[in-house]
Order: sequence, then structure tokens, then C-alpha cells
Amino acid sequence: MSKQETYTISVEQEIQHIEMDQPHVVILGAGASCAAFPNGDKNDVKLPLMNNFVDILGLKDLLSGTGIDFKTENFEEIYSQLHQDAAHRKTREELEKVIYEFFFRLEITSEPTIYDHLLLSLREKDYVVTFNWDSFLLQAGRRNSRRFKLPRLLFLHGNVGVGYCEKDKVAGLIGNNCSKCGGALAPIQFLYPIAEKNYHLNGFISLQWKELEEQLRNAFMITIFGYGAPKSDVQAIELMKSAWGEVTQRDMEQTEIIDIRSEDDLCSTWEPFINTNHYETHSDFYDSWISKHPRRTGEAYINQYKNSKFIYDNPVPKEFGFTELWDWYDRLMQVEEFHENT
Repeated sequence: MSKQETYTISVEQEIQHIEMDQPHVVILGAGASCAAFPNGDKNDVKLPLMNNFVDILGLKDLLSGTGIDFKTENFEEIYSQLHQDAAHRKTREELEKVIYEFFFRLEITSEPTIYDHLLLSLREKDYVVTFNWDSFLLQAGRRNSRRFKLPRLLFLHGNVGVGYCEKDKVAGLIGNNCSKCGGALAPIQFLYPIAEKNYHLNGFISLQWKELEEQLRNAFMITIFGYGAPKSDVQAIELMKSAWGEVTQRDMEQTEIIDIRSEDDLCSTWEPFINTNHYETHSDFYDSWISKHPRRTGEAYINQYKNSKFIYDNPVPKEFGFTELWDWYDRLMQVEEFHENT
């Protein structure tokens, strides 16, 4: 074996190498859905951010008679003002209905998307955690889970595609029945006034946060994709900080941020999750560890940071249709299945 081979890990060696048991935790914000669907959903419906929410959903007429300044950059501020005044109850309830129906109608596009690539590129031990209300992750999961074991999903602000039985603490796809009592799973609250984001008061969301906190404590890497940590999510950020712990105790863990904002801005926002130089920023998902080392992010991490090896990329073939894409991922899945059975 040459000296170069001693210090190098090939793509094939990476594929055959199954070692990491700790989870890779991916946290998604609205920017991730916008990146996955830049031209809108299957029916060309454009996705909103909080700063253009009123315009995209056509809420001006509904809000015009309230006396509230709906030109503010953050829609959650508008909702909070409606929530504080009992006189706006009817408007608020109508608003909630319009928003729910808008997100419920969104359909994933027919060809593979970033969300398909994201789910296929992580393993069952990993977690994809989202603040988004759309059900694109669930839709991507349904069409890929028939052939692959996919990461677990957590919905920190609820989701239009998920239902919950409060009595039996059972969650599932909306439209299905509780596996225990047989009753219909109820929609989950996903709109909260800024000052009252008491996640512990909602049974489903409380369980989602408890699971996230546990997984963050164990994670070897976190990827933050399109989530800007808005001021309205102060409680959410504090909960994640508490679970991640002191960065001085995270000597080797890696933080990866995928966002179109500047590196300085991102580092300032996510400083509590970054230990010295153990971070990367990317403006494109396809430059991330997930896309360059699909289903082997942990093994690539071990080789590069613990074993000091030179590693080669094994990039996701983003131009493939589903048949070719699934065949490409099969070679990774086969190694995983062999490893599980030995």
C-alpha cells in the first residue's frame, strides 16, 4: 500500500464503512422549502416566507379592517396582535382556516427534489427536524420509504400533514385514525402568539421538543438549513441551546449551516452552537456534507476529523429521475443491511 493510499479514503471505502451510531440532526426552516421548490409546488403555487406571507396568501382584504399594520416584516407579529384583542377573534379564526387550507393543498413536484435527496441521504438513526407547516417532507417520505429506511421526522411547530390523539398520545398522518381508540386524529395547532409559545402546553409539540433535546445531546453534527432563528422563536432557540450544551464541551462536533446569508451573519446568529472553527457555511444544499457523503456523513466525519484522512466526495446525482436515483442509493442501503445482519 502506497503512502497516499494510507492517508486516503476512497468512495468505495466510505460506502463500505459503517461505524457512526450517533445521530446527524438536520433543522429546517422556511428557507429550506423555498430552496427545494424555487418555482413553487406541483401546481406552481409559490411558497411564502414570514416577510411576504400576507402577499403570497392574499390576506390583505381579511386584515384590512382590523386596524393592524399588516405591512410589518414578520407575519407572526400580526397574528400576535390579533390574538391579544378579543374583538379580532372571528378574524383570527378565519385567518387560521385560510392558512391551514393553503398549506394543506400544497403538493410536492413529480421529479426528485432537495427534500427527496435530503431524506435518502440520511439513515434511520438520523433526524430531520422542521419548523415548517407544509407537508413536503411527509410527501417525500411516503414516496421513498417503500424502498429505503429514512431518518425520523420531528415537527416543532406542528404540521398540516400530521394529526394527533391527545387522549392516547398517538400521532399519525392527518385523515387517519388513532391506533388505540379508533377516533380520527385531530389537526395540530401551529399558530402561536409570539409571547405565548408555550410548547409544553401542546401534547404533540411537547413530545417533539423532548425528542429533539435528547437527540441534540447525542448528535455528532447538526445541519441548520434555511432557518433564520427569528426573534419570534426566542424560546425555541433557548431550548436548543440548552440541549446542545456549552460549546466548550463540544470539542469535535461539527455545525453546518446552509443559507444564502453572509458567513459573518450566520456565525453571529449561530455562535452558541459553534466551537471555534468546527463549522461550515454553504449557500447551496448540494455543497453540504449530506449531499457530498450521502448516508455516510458520520463515517466521512470520523475519517476526516478523527482519523485525519483525505476523503473523496460521493455526490448525490441530482439530475437523476426516481428509478435511477433509487438504484444509485441501493448500493449504500445493501451495505447497511449487511452490516445490520452481521
